[in-house]
Amino acid sequence: MNQVRAVAYADRHVDITLYPAHLRRLLDVAEQALSDSGHARILIHSGGASDYFLDDRQVPFKVNPHYAWFVPEHSQHCGVLIEAGQKPQLFLHQPLDFWHAAPAAPEAWWADQFSIHPHQDTHSWLDQINDCSDLAVIGDDPLLVQRFQTSAINPARLLQSLHLGRTTKTDWEISCLRLASQLAAGAHQAVADAMAPGQSEFALHLIYQRAAGQCEIELPYGNIVALNQHCAVLHFTALQKAAPAQLHSLLIDAGASALGYASDITRSYSANPGDLYAQLIAAVDELQLQLVEQVRVGMDYRDLHVQAHRLIAAALQQLDVVRLAPDEQLDKGITRAFFPHGLGHYLGLQVHDVAGLVDDAGASIARPENHPFLRLTRKLVAGNVLTIEPGVYIIDQLLQPLLDKYPQAFNLKAIAALRPCGGVRIEDDVLVTSGAPVNLTREAFAGL
Repeated sequence: MNQVRAVAYADRHVDITLYPAHLRRLLDVAEQALSDSGHARILIHSGGASDYFLDDRQVPFKVNPHYAWFVPEHSQHCGVLIEAGQKPQLFLHQPLDFWHAAPAAPEAWWADQFSIHPHQDTHSWLDQINDCSDLAVIGDDPLLVQRFQTSAINPARLLQSLHLGRTTKTDWEISCLRLASQLAAGAHQAVADAMAPGQSEFALHLIYQRAAGQCEIELPYGNIVALNQHCAVLHFTALQKAAPAQLHSLLIDAGASALGYASDITRSYSANPGDLYAQLIAAVDELQLQLVEQVRVGMDYRDLHVQAHRLIAAALQQLDVVRLAPDEQLDKGITRAFFPHGLGHYLGLQVHDVAGLVDDAGASIARPENHPFLRLTRKLVAGNVLTIEPGVYIIDQLLQPLLDKYPQAFNLKAIAALRPCGGVRIEDDVLVTSGAPVNLTREAFAGL
């Protein structure tokens, strides 16, 4: 190992001395998965980019997340071979190419943990994988089906074991996730500072990318930068290049990537401090922090989701948007119209990380009745990283049937005042510990 102790992103760093222990833990997970599934070895393929239809340009490459779990350098046409008791072997693609930038040379801080076999061809290295009778292959590259038996590719039991292993993060992973939050928080602040009449969604998106130091394909997901009524479109990515005639609101849901790990942060802003929309933002922010404080080992995330609906109902009553008590709002399904999505999800190598809806045996854990979009139904354990993202929106197609059915339940003037603003969402990334939760997002904003 060389003496370098950190890898830099802009002016921030992640401690590379945490990586060897991370890999040791992953090898333990992999060996247990092999034992449980009856395989002797795992080959994890990094993947390869495909071409657009009838074109010679490639679709932007996204590495297989299981490969990224083991290897912090994310090139195409690579593979890591794992066998119990053996040093992992890395088949590293290092092509001679004058059309494209060559992959960076492996750095000692991570490469020393592997037996490395460099290769220049995209597929001939697979010939070095001998005796495939006991081999499991993880990946979706079309080449794999030509080389291996279908039953060997992504075997369900082994894949489930790996997915469960990914639900608890190592210190290395937490360090990467913390850095991703720091990068995103600074970019969020840059957009908030730039919010003003005359700014378009697209212009604010460019400000975000510059501040994060990441281009479109480096970001973990397509930025949601919404102004005015677009804030009520939950996954609004059709960024407008013309500024609205009048500015009411901004909702930005955007993250950043650090060594393959993602942050996922949402903030909402009013153009008119003190208006009802600004009061709604403050109310959602307060209840969001209450929900974060309830995150504890053993908590059923489904219960936290239902609690979010109760808190939203109380806020709607307090702001005189809905004139019913919280229990009655829940009974009539009113909060589901204002808050139709789930409270959150696991976060890690993928924004919506794996294994959120199954138990340790791989059986599905049902979502709460009438809450079909919740992405996490497990009980929380130390090492989970997840999002907490309550929201309140004026979505007419969901709200109008309730307005027709229960007209006396609503303050129509308040709803009319909120409608041009679209909606509010506040989202933080939270680490579950053996004690109080760690809010990676608030921590990152506090460090700006």
